[in-house]
Amino acid sequence: MLHVIFFMYTKPEPTPMSDIDRVLRSNLKLKHLQLIVALDEFRHLGRSAEFLSLTQPAVSKSLAEIERLFGLELFVRSTRGTEPTAYGQKVARFARSVLADFDRTREDISAVASGGAGRIRVGAMVVATPGLLMEAVSRLKQEAPRTAVLVEEGDLSRLLPRLRVGELDFIVGRLEPGYASPDLETEALYTEAMSVVVASDHALARLRKPGWADLAAQPWVVPPPWASSRIKLNQMFYKHGLEPPADIVETASFLVTLSFLRQHRRVAFVAHEVARYLEGEQLARTLALPVPIELPPVGLIMLRGGLRTPAADKLLGTLRASARRGAKARRRPAR
Repeated sequence: MLHVIFFMYTKPEPTPMSDIDRVLRSNLKLKHLQLIVALDEFRHLGRSAEFLSLTQPAVSKSLAEIERLFGLELFVRSTRGTEPTAYGQKVARFARSVLADFDRTREDISAVASGGAGRIRVGAMVVATPGLLMEAVSRLKQEAPRTAVLVEEGDLSRLLPRLRVGELDFIVGRLEPGYASPDLETEALYTEAMSVVVASDHALARLRKPGWADLAAQPWVVPPPWASSRIKLNQMFYKHGLEPPADIVETASFLVTLSFLRQHRRVAFVAHEVARYLEGEQLARTLALPVPIELPPVGLIMLRGGLRTPAADKLLGTLRASARRGAKARRRPAR
């Protein structure tokens, strides 16, 4: 008599939430987190194994072990590679955050042991870079020259995700209300007006009193569409019965703005402190054109309850002091 035996694979039951807490607190190891991040980055078992200096079977075994701990499928395997599931995306974000805190703590301990002061990672928007941030970093370096300061420029759509996973200590820039969130802590430092600038030899620079009609047909380099300054710029043209410029380049980069301003003869809409810096370096001329608009203040954006190093706290103090000095200078009457 022929006996046929069927084997059926049964997917494990999901781990209860109480056990998920135990997995995150006790069972996950650093090597597990590194593997999850590598798989999420490379989306391939072989390339992840090569990056981690492991064999592919070892990677497969470790991934299976991690998934057993969670009772969840974190990555879908196929002939094309690996793709994170919805659970895998969440675990990968957690892993990145833990590894970022680990690296930061390791660097700070090493810096203290060697007599240094650690590393600071700052996200910077253009509105705060030439004036506030540069002055604060310069003063910090006078006191602690071995402190490493990494400045990453961008807009909030780029910087906030990096802040949330611990890759930035804080952000300095305009406190855009559209990006307010319960997980973020903000601190206003000062208000900053906007100016219209052109290259020093631009035709508009020769006008004694340029008007908005003179600017409407010009090519511009402007802030991104989501920025409050961009919205207010469009409103200024509408207020004067004009359509906003059609020939535009949108950017949150200081270097891109400067390049189009200087090399491609575009009009630029920048914060007053940025305009003052460009004039001081003889890179641009500020047009004698009032820009009567109200904008959100410039300030600090931090992760609520996030880990900050002593070096980061020191730079925060320097930024606050620089902002107070700048506010006093703006209130001082001109002689």
